[in-house]
Amino acid sequence: MEKTIPQINVSVLQVSEAASAHVEAALARTGLFNFVEPDFIAHSGSKTPNDPDFSSQWHLAAISGPNAWGISTGVSGVPIAMIDSGVDSTHSDLSSKIIPGWNFVTGTSNTADGLGHGTATAGTVGAATNNGNGVSGVTWGNPIMPLVVLDSADYASYSNIAGAITYAADQGVRVINISIVGSSASSTLQSAVNYAWSKGAVIFASAGNNSTSSPMYPAACTNVVSVSATDVNGAFASFSNFGSWIDLSAPGNNILTTTMGGGYGYWYGTSFSSPIAAGVAALVLSLKPALSNSALVSLLEQNSDDLGAPGWDPYFGYGQVDAYKAVTAAMSSVDTIPPSVLITSPANNGTVTGTIQVQGSVTDNVGVTKIQFYVDGQLVASAASSPFAISWNTANSANASHTLTVNASDAAGNVGSAFVTVSVSNPIVVDTTPPAATITNPLNGTTVTGVVNITVSATDNVAVAQVSIYVDGVLKCTDATAPYTCSWNTKKVSPGSHTITATAWDKAGNMASALAITVRK
Repeated sequence: MEKTIPQINVSVLQVSEAASAHVEAALARTGLFNFVEPDFIAHSGSKTPNDPDFSSQWHLAAISGPNAWGISTGVSGVPIAMIDSGVDSTHSDLSSKIIPGWNFVTGTSNTADGLGHGTATAGTVGAATNNGNGVSGVTWGNPIMPLVVLDSADYASYSNIAGAITYAADQGVRVINISIVGSSASSTLQSAVNYAWSKGAVIFASAGNNSTSSPMYPAACTNVVSVSATDVNGAFASFSNFGSWIDLSAPGNNILTTTMGGGYGYWYGTSFSSPIAAGVAALVLSLKPALSNSALVSLLEQNSDDLGAPGWDPYFGYGQVDAYKAVTAAMSSVDTIPPSVLITSPANNGTVTGTIQVQGSVTDNVGVTKIQFYVDGQLVASAASSPFAISWNTANSANASHTLTVNASDAAGNVGSAFVTVSVSNPIVVDTTPPAATITNPLNGTTVTGVVNITVSATDNVAVAQVSIYVDGVLKCTDATAPYTCSWNTKKVSPGSHTITATAWDKAGNMASALAITVRK
């Protein structure tokens, strides 16, 4: 007998590996023991790569990278789009990680780096790891898609950035990094971000290195994860921007990474904080690809290291990303069973007219979080619970055959669907009367803080098709169903006066704008 644990009445025997199974079976047959089992082996799960410069990459330990790699090192099916200056694909630590991208500066497939910045950010997020060469990346297995928007003079047009965002989203890329900043808000950028978000992508963007609270873009756009920088001591980096629009933080000082020409060097800036955060997101999605983008962002925020004031603060956001906490949280509740959806009305292949109720029920093994109604693939309305009854004005659709789909999601991001096909048959009306629109919330002249639900009342003699809501001339939201609302995160804008406007359209193309209002932050 090798040892005993008297408190729990356990004895440990040492036998040869070859005889262990026979001894276990023989002891169990005696009936003298409550259980007989091997002395199983556990380990910390930490993985240390064999790259010679790993020990000089303080930032990987700061985000608990080695512990996280014991759970997830990334997969090839979750690429990361790097919107930057390109990548040196001949670099020995990057050549195996690059997949085809696009150059929006030259309009070609040549994604070679003409500046050096993109090679450095790419190495930060995904240098080839555990290959006995150079440095390690946050992710080992996730490929990198270079999308070139920065020219050799270090300038990028907003239109090229927007084009790269939409390109990545159309390629099915769900993690996008943009280590570029501009000082001007833009409807073009916000529209591209909204498009990518609608396709399930999450955009990470650097906060900038000007030591200012002024919003920078695209980081300050709605639905972008804005990342500030920390230093080797876990303090806020003095060069980093800050403010109400910061979401997360990550190491950004003395980051050892790849450089053009096959070498390595130290870089600093939020340009490196952002891909570190993006890399953590890729590790999580590699484990749970069904996770929605909103759930992914929440998981990163809730499992970060709170280095500043308790809770969210304008320097660290919700905290510094922690890869181990994030992947552990992703593994803690693995639910792969989608909800079951049943549409009971209208009947399949039926004819509908006027306003009808789309009715049915949803069941799930855990719980339903979202029910959404689509007409021909376009989101029309949502329901809060099952059974559901969703109002649909068929006059908003052409007299033709239409597919009605109900999608139901659970907390794990699993989606169940049901659909029916119906024919719409409504009287044809010649419409020349524009809608009427009024901004009902917030009120003109009021002071706003936090997340504000902008609400617009719109009516039409036939039907309102959509309402677009703008803040300071920048498109924020387009809503096709009443009440027409838009969630505006005022933490993303600077203090002072802001103008809210709205425009309503009907199906005939008639339009009218609501009386603009001014609010203060």
